[in-house]
Amino acid sequence: MNVLYLFHTSLFHLLMFQSTLSRISPRRHHPFSTAVAAAIAANSVPASGLPPSSFKIRPPVHPWPRRLTPNNLSSLISRQHDPDLSLQIFHHAQSLHPSISHAPQSLHALFLKLSRARRFSLLESLLTRLPNPPPEPSLVILIRSYGLAGKPLSAVRLFLKFQSLRVQPSIKSLNALLNALVQNKRYRLAHSLFKSSAEKFRVVPNVVSCNILLKALCKSNEVDVAVRVLDQMGLMGLVPNVVSFTTVLGGYVFRGDMESAMRVFGEILDRGWVPDATTYTVLMSGFCRMGNLVEAIRVMDLMEENRVQPSEVTYGVMIEAYCKGRKSGEAMNLLEDMISKGFMPNSVLCCRVVDVLCEEGSVERAWEMCRGVVRKGIRVGGAVVSTIVHWLCKEGKVVEAREVLDELEKGEVASLLTYNTLIVGMCERGELCEAARLWDEMVEKGRAPNAFTYNVLIKGFCKVGDVKEGIRVLEEMVENGCLPNKSTYSILVDGISVSGGKKEEIEKVVLLAMTTGVDGGLWGIFLKLVGNLDGNAAMLDRILTENVV
Repeated sequence: MNVLYLFHTSLFHLLMFQSTLSRISPRRHHPFSTAVAAAIAANSVPASGLPPSSFKIRPPVHPWPRRLTPNNLSSLISRQHDPDLSLQIFHHAQSLHPSISHAPQSLHALFLKLSRARRFSLLESLLTRLPNPPPEPSLVILIRSYGLAGKPLSAVRLFLKFQSLRVQPSIKSLNALLNALVQNKRYRLAHSLFKSSAEKFRVVPNVVSCNILLKALCKSNEVDVAVRVLDQMGLMGLVPNVVSFTTVLGGYVFRGDMESAMRVFGEILDRGWVPDATTYTVLMSGFCRMGNLVEAIRVMDLMEENRVQPSEVTYGVMIEAYCKGRKSGEAMNLLEDMISKGFMPNSVLCCRVVDVLCEEGSVERAWEMCRGVVRKGIRVGGAVVSTIVHWLCKEGKVVEAREVLDELEKGEVASLLTYNTLIVGMCERGELCEAARLWDEMVEKGRAPNAFTYNVLIKGFCKVGDVKEGIRVLEEMVENGCLPNKSTYSILVDGISVSGGKKEEIEKVVLLAMTTGVDGGLWGIFLKLVGNLDGNAAMLDRILTENVV
């Protein structure tokens, strides 16, 4: 009786103790089983039967919005640099708020992020698992991305899948597909799609569709067919615009038929339309390709008279034409005008102008022009710096070349080509100490010398009779993992031969050659040294024979 009483009393106190603990710390939960704990750790859904409130799935990013909306979810997806993280965010939101995650804004952001990252397999998998039809703008993004990635047939397959996805294609998706096909030179397929779009897909082409088709026909050199399509647009209830006529004009230019191109240009003017910068630029490029710079200039003058502002492409076409015609002054003036209008010339265009100026002997003028460009915050690029340094060194102005390098390096580190060019100039003038200092500076700035750089320095030392220093450079070359080539050994052998050829110097070069491998091509080079080996030709023969690779 006493034992039973004691048991009930103990049980009562134990229950009361547990009840007290639950009131003191209500947020503490009982330990989960191993299986449930593993599920929570993996952010997966718990086994059915367990209350969802008994655990929390950790979000993939912090802080997670307290109140999730389609707008802040799309913003969260867009902000991530890692597309996989964007997808994790989407799936996490999907598990908590399916309606928000499948809102048009959220899907649009996710499709944009994954498309730009070329994660097409993830998008295709996602499309099969969406509970509702995806919004068409998201699919248009995917079609465009397929086109940019060079996957036109994937874009066609997606368009054909619209029906199974319960999405009715519109003119936007049709035009996106047409453009993707033309981008990838699938001109005949684009033409077939255009002709069958109304009957098969219930999408009637518009003016933009026709312009894309005209582009496809002109690119495939079917300008006559393009002209017929242009004439038939009226029968379709569509009015062609400036872009339509400019496209056909471009087709004639591509063919080299400038007379027909000018006829189309006249038709644009007769209709009372104002040609845009593209129309004028296409005409100018045609005349430039034909070598008719005078007509190209006349078109540009006409453009100025009609108060049409030239585009960046317009400037590029005319500057290139002036350079080709060896009109450096006009090219430089046009480049300066381009910059004053707020356009940023690329390094290739700047280099072209610099090249022409330097070839005409106006190196100082080219340098002044580059300084003006740099002052406006435009990077001229390593090729431009290298060109000016090359021409200054060619004129023997090594000091000025070094000044150019120092001034232009304030914004960026010069290329290895630029350093090599200047080191060549210094070595040719016998300024080996300056060349060595520049070498050290180059290495400090992260530009590793290549075989050409080493060969230049070795040649410089051999030229002044310091073969020993040339061999030291060869040793450094091998230590740094830069393999000497046939030119390296040829330079040293010539240097040793001119200086009299000490036995230890010859042996050191041969032994260094052995460490990097001696092939049959080096036979002729090393045989020059036989006369300086004092009867040791047999030793050289043995070394070379044993180490032929």
